[in-house]
Amino acid sequence: MMNATESAPDPVAVDAPEASVAESVLPSTCLTLEELAGEDPLMLRNVRCAYRIADTDIPVLIQGPTGSGKEAFARAIHAISRRAARPFVAVNCAAIPETLIESELFGYRPGAFTGARREGLRGRIAQSSGGTLFLDEIGDMPLALQSRLLRVLEEHQIMPLGSDSACAVDLHVLAASHRDLREMIARGEFREDLYYRLNGLTLELPALAERTDKARVIHWTLAAESGLHGDTRIEREALEGLLAYTWPGNVRELRNVIRTALAICDDGIISLSDLPAQIASAARATREPQALRTGHLERPPGKDLLHTVERATLLRVIDVHRGNMSRAAADLGVSRNTLYRKMKRHGIAPEACRAAGLR
Repeated sequence: MMNATESAPDPVAVDAPEASVAESVLPSTCLTLEELAGEDPLMLRNVRCAYRIADTDIPVLIQGPTGSGKEAFARAIHAISRRAARPFVAVNCAAIPETLIESELFGYRPGAFTGARREGLRGRIAQSSGGTLFLDEIGDMPLALQSRLLRVLEEHQIMPLGSDSACAVDLHVLAASHRDLREMIARGEFREDLYYRLNGLTLELPALAERTDKARVIHWTLAAESGLHGDTRIEREALEGLLAYTWPGNVRELRNVIRTALAICDDGIISLSDLPAQIASAARATREPQALRTGHLERPPGKDLLHTVERATLLRVIDVHRGNMSRAAADLGVSRNTLYRKMKRHGIAPEACRAAGLR
């Protein structure tokens, strides 16, 4: 929070979304490949490859960290293919209990086992026939089931539980995983033959922190989400925090953070206080090196003049000595331990000095 005497930073207007770069922002939204690619070179390459194989039966393996938009990318591939009018069936192999995944995938005939539906069940593979089958988190599929899936992919036939006859299916399979499947193969946790059957083309989705168009992703997500809340703006400090944060949860985390901020902010203006503590910390870590380099210091809210002057002196001396704490302490006539205590009291992080390129 800032003092009443301080002027609030100018809010940054949130424009309407252009070509976007996020995972499905609204549940009913299917983003195009171009929207997902944005301006990131790796994503643009992925899109070029996707267009070339969309109308083939070449299987695609999408690799990327959790929350990077793997299902959104798979849906976008389906949408440009000749199969677009047919079902897109997504199966999260990590979310279905191991005891149920076989029946979910292959289906079963009436009375196949105790507790089965009276009318039987048409499995997900059969449901996707003619369309696209998306196997998310394929690395979590049980080994025993991997063998049966491999046979289905090779023969394009399925045998429902309790049935004595196979039925043909028209399959196009997209699979995804955040795990390193090659390492799993080496540990005996994933079938090598299934791996080579699935990765006709492998597409790597980068983490949000690694994207060269990270700012564009953030701006577009803000614009897309604010469509539900009318005229929305964001204070510059808050935007700096979003840009500085590393986003371990990737686009999914970004979307959730922005949705929450929009719900709790006042007057349609997102401030730093509306964002999680870790994002506020990232913003402070960004501003501290700038203060060290430029000597531009804001008076800390609620502190007296003596406190402000001492903090300014510490920052100036640390800057003069290029972050060398031993020399800064000697110049100030205090021990290194005392210097660190004073830095902690004034909220000056040693990490910020290193981030500024100081020693």
